[in-house]
Amino acid sequence: MNLTLQHGIALLPLLVTSATAVAVMLGIAWRRSHAQTFILSVVGLNLALVSVLVTLHVTPLEVTPLLRVDHFAGFFMALVLIASLACATLAHAYLEGKDDSGYPGNREEFYLLLLLATAGGLVLACAQNLAALFIGLELLSVPLYGMIGYAFFSRHSLEASFKYLVLSAAGSSFILFGMALWYSEVGSLSFAALADGALAGPLSQAGLAMMLVGFGFKLSVVPFHLWTPDVYEGAPVPAAALLASASKVAIFSVLLRLFQSVPVTDTDWLHGLIMVLGIASMLAGNLLALMQSNLKRLLGYSSVAHFGYLLMVLAGNGGGETEAAAVYLATYMLTTLGAFGVITLMSSPYKDRDCDALYEYRGLFWRRPYLTAVLTVMMLSLAGIPLTAGFIGKFYLIAVGVDSHLWWMLGALIIGSAIGLFYYLRVMVILYLVEPTLRRREPPLNWGQQAGGIMLLLIAFLTVALGIYPQPLLLLAQAAGLGG
Repeated sequence: MNLTLQHGIALLPLLVTSATAVAVMLGIAWRRSHAQTFILSVVGLNLALVSVLVTLHVTPLEVTPLLRVDHFAGFFMALVLIASLACATLAHAYLEGKDDSGYPGNREEFYLLLLLATAGGLVLACAQNLAALFIGLELLSVPLYGMIGYAFFSRHSLEASFKYLVLSAAGSSFILFGMALWYSEVGSLSFAALADGALAGPLSQAGLAMMLVGFGFKLSVVPFHLWTPDVYEGAPVPAAALLASASKVAIFSVLLRLFQSVPVTDTDWLHGLIMVLGIASMLAGNLLALMQSNLKRLLGYSSVAHFGYLLMVLAGNGGGETEAAAVYLATYMLTTLGAFGVITLMSSPYKDRDCDALYEYRGLFWRRPYLTAVLTVMMLSLAGIPLTAGFIGKFYLIAVGVDSHLWWMLGALIIGSAIGLFYYLRVMVILYLVEPTLRRREPPLNWGQQAGGIMLLLIAFLTVALGIYPQPLLLLAQAAGLGG
């Protein structure tokens, strides 16, 4: 095909992100400077985010047989870039230190890995072909192996990286084998050909089941969730934040496009299987989170439950699923970044281990009241309390469940939300207790004047603002339909 200027404009976010990665790599080779690498990365990600608005003037457009840029891709590319920008800002506070404090190894490569993972997420958001899906998935996953094990002198970080590598590779193998079975029946890898082809045979059904297993690993859905709390706990906080936000948003976006584009996914046995996985994830994720005394592990099990809620979108057939998924993923990403952002600032600069034990947050209100307010808002939003963004996302999921008559999943959502309310409130109560005899970990006094603190305050403001007035987000989500 002949590439034109319009094709280049449509691919601007991916091109800018890739060029930023090259610039960062050359900058590291020229002179090691944490500040220089951070500024290059943040400027590049901001330019990529702005370029998403430029792409809307030429969309929808099929750039290559592998990639399609439309409003759906633009919305999820923006989410991935916002999450990556937030994680880069948090990483600067986390890795930076003075007088030989902070992270003792090379800091600059973290941003390079983050940019490469971001490029993978952008490819996933635009994928309209199983080959592009797999390329984006691996480009997203491989840098994460290094980011999770970036604290290479910590046994927990290396263990988390090894677990994620093995299980993520296993998930990719299931997806690749499922793709091969689909190709053997249709003779093409494009979503359009899969939609037009006869996909009712046993090979395509087996391939679909294998791909569902692989995506279950990537999204940490029960029973493929066992890696999640260990990886969240062992990974450096900015890496865990990227894994919990940008990575999962990108993977779910391509899964949503696949399910909405290919009719073979609209089968009774598949909807029944997704319902079972969703109900199990909602209940198991929330029940396991009840017993956690580590905040990162609690957020890990919480993510299992939240993606169990999101499976309602894939099981539904009443219309509005894409809009509901867009709203829920945006609110979930925002809230997750805020929660991990507080942990990052509590752990900054790096001090051998992250400040993730719940007892370390005891009485935080009396020492850092504004930081406590941010974490309180995040917990309320994760619980789906009204006047927070999380409530809007959960309301849309319930609307999809009612329209599609998914009564069992709705019942599990209500029970899971009630269980979740208990452990989210437990975190909030701990913040306001006083126990002066415990050894404390303190963020810097001027945390709110630094880049990471300003970004965190902005996230808290957006979480409340979108809970009170969600109309801008709803308009963007409506525009993110697959047709535009």
